[in-house]
Order: sequence, then C-alpha cells, then structure tokens
Amino acid sequence: MAALLKKVPVLIELAKPKLNVFVKYAKVELVPPTPGEIPRAIADASTKIANLQKQTFRNWTVKEAAINTVVGLEVFCWFFIGECIGKGSLVGYQV
Repeated sequence: MAALLKKVPVLIELAKPKLNVFVKYAKVELVPPTPGEIPRAIADASTKIANLQKQTFRNWTVKEAAINTVVGLEVFCWFFIGECIGKGSLVGYQV
C-alpha cells in the first residue's frame, strides 16, 4: 500500500493530459440541449421517420448502417439504464 501511495503523484501527472481531453469533450457532449436545439432535433427526428417510411435506409452503405445501428443501440441502452435507476431495482417497480 505504501508503494502505491508513492506512485500517486506520478500517476496524477500521467493522467492530466487525458483528463484535460475528457473535460474538454465533457463540456460539449454532456450539456443538456438548449431551447434553440429542440426544434432542430424534432425536425431531424421527423426527417428520419419520413426516411424510414420511404425505406431510404436500403441505400445506406455498410458504414452508415453500422453507425446508425450503434447509435440506436446506445439510445436503447441508456433508456433502460434510466428505467433501472428510476425503478431503483433491476426487476420491477416497488408497489
């Protein structure tokens, strides 16, 4: 344990550049949407629904399909993580 405590200052110095990059991106990516961005998001969602109805996804490249699939899975997973946090458990609601 004492050896680990001696290495802490060195580890902090090694982590600073990565921490600075994390803070830089966190300030941009983890900010809630502003009121000006909400209409743009709604328009983008309606465009995506219209494209889904027209089946334009059939013209996607494999790269576009993979990116859109991963983004959809991320949204799906965050939804269920939020549900588990809201419920307070993994199994069911407290009645």
